[in-house]
Amino acid sequence: MILSASRRTDIPAFYTDWFLNRIKERYVLSRNPINPRQVSKIDLSPELIDCIVFWTKNPAPLIVRLKELEAYHYYFQFTLNAYEADVEPGLASKHVSLVNTFMHLSERIGKERVIWRYDPMLLTDRYTVSYHIQHFIALAEKLKDATQRCVISFIDFPKRISRAMSALGYRAPDFNEMHTIARAFSGIASENGITLETCAEAIDLSTYGISHGKCIDDALISRISGKPLHLKKDANQRAACSCVPSVDIGLNNTCMHGCKYCYASFNNEALLQNREHYDAFSPILCSKITEDDVIRERKDTQSRNALQLNLPFVSS
Repeated sequence: MILSASRRTDIPAFYTDWFLNRIKERYVLSRNPINPRQVSKIDLSPELIDCIVFWTKNPAPLIVRLKELEAYHYYFQFTLNAYEADVEPGLASKHVSLVNTFMHLSERIGKERVIWRYDPMLLTDRYTVSYHIQHFIALAEKLKDATQRCVISFIDFPKRISRAMSALGYRAPDFNEMHTIARAFSGIASENGITLETCAEAIDLSTYGISHGKCIDDALISRISGKPLHLKKDANQRAACSCVPSVDIGLNNTCMHGCKYCYASFNNEALLQNREHYDAFSPILCSKITEDDVIRERKDTQSRNALQLNLPFVSS
């Protein structure tokens, strides 16, 4: 089983204590985001977890406790982009402290396991195409020895926040702007020895050497773990997403970075309520189990397939 921690919130930044307590207890409970009364019980025994994929904008609280994950394989999706406090109010001084955090993490676990995300890209009167290009240059030069891969994506506002985004003056790049950015980013990444990939983008940028990436990547996990995984695309993700299946243990409306474009933390009232329920020793994140909840054991049906585990592993 591949554990996603988490597309829905920043567990390393805000819930490291809770997560490592769940690791110690060897199980976690997670609500179904579509049907919240359905709760999965997930066995976190190291022999059952192929890999943990962390999604974060600030892993500093977890870095100092990585020894507690010695029994597990894992890698980080680390978002570091060009926005200031008007767009990402909870992420001050990113070009100093978070760049240093990125480099420190890479030194600890190796640059293959720290994937740089420069996403999502939105445009305003301030955050122009030229602005993104200039800041990508600055970041790529700083991170070139700390990562091998950069993932980019262009903003696609969900309906529930599109009106608010438009009122703030945010917009998605148009077709020509996407190609202008891709052409420039490709050259910058190549100069710094970084492979560039897109996340869940239908647009074909292969002419610039940019491929469609997998954030939950079975090939990378195979290299990290030494175990062959050959998995099909996750049918529960967007059509343009190439990720393989994983089990996410996060909860929407629990991230406190306050990013204006966020699709997972979009309700301030729900955020405050969820935070009131936070208990580092609870089996479930920012929630309480009630008598109306139905708890079922979550079984992995893909990555533990015996045929897959017997396939020869070829490192690329």
